[in-house]
Amino acid sequence: MKEFYDTHAHLDFPDFRDELPEVINRAADAGISRIVTIGTDLESSQRAIEIANRFESVFAAVGWHPNDCMEAPEDIRIQLESLAKSSKVSAIGEIGIDHYRLPSSRGGTETDDAFFKAKQVQLFRQQLEVAAELGLNVVIHQRAAFEPCLEVFEPFANRVRGVFHCFVDNPAAAKRVLELGSIVSFTGVCTFKNASEVRETLSSVPIHNLMLETDAPFLAPMPFRGKRCEPAYVREISEVVGQTLEVSLDTLSEATCKVAKDFFKGLC
Repeated sequence: MKEFYDTHAHLDFPDFRDELPEVINRAADAGISRIVTIGTDLESSQRAIEIANRFESVFAAVGWHPNDCMEAPEDIRIQLESLAKSSKVSAIGEIGIDHYRLPSSRGGTETDDAFFKAKQVQLFRQQLEVAAELGLNVVIHQRAAFEPCLEVFEPFANRVRGVFHCFVDNPAAAKRVLELGSIVSFTGVCTFKNASEVRETLSSVPIHNLMLETDAPFLAPMPFRGKRCEPAYVREISEVVGQTLEVSLDTLSEATCKVAKDFFKGLC
């Protein structure tokens, strides 16, 4: 069985609370030998660390998600740095910019939108500063905000590498990410019948510049679409990625695992 990693899952979410050992065992049975569980705020990040400490195959990323920026402290750096020094923390994330659901889409005003965007930028920049200080790479979330995200990230690109996770933008956008020395990762979205554009982007990315992920419990690949996603489903994602890139699963396994080991601190 070919070995693969799930480089982005949310094992601390309530979806997995009652069967976390079983979920991790199913991943192992599917050949998924490493899982990076991703924090979305300080409490979530602490839970990610605790899960990583419980399970040998699990590593953690710590960070504050941009959608929850209004609940973040004015300065997150000291608390985040403390969490990030835990032995099984492999990256800062997930962090970034998201303009998909602005306050105005929920009854807010343009002034609310401006304040929300500014808070996201402040939070993103602070977390990039921590990453640069500690020598950690970052897991980047961006939705409907590719240009604003790059605007914040580019000044750090010579000190911090990013993985632009759940990548669904076009080949030109992927090229810009790679030119910064960063990489992209693909989820079960690439298996969807209506995701030909995502597969077009995937086919444009060199195999040594990409990783595989589930974003579990979200975005389950075919044939599980609409159900709860879990790390074992990297198996289905890998099959579509291999077909799209026209490479064997052996080649894909070797390449993507190497990329992940190079990107995430302590992953072995």
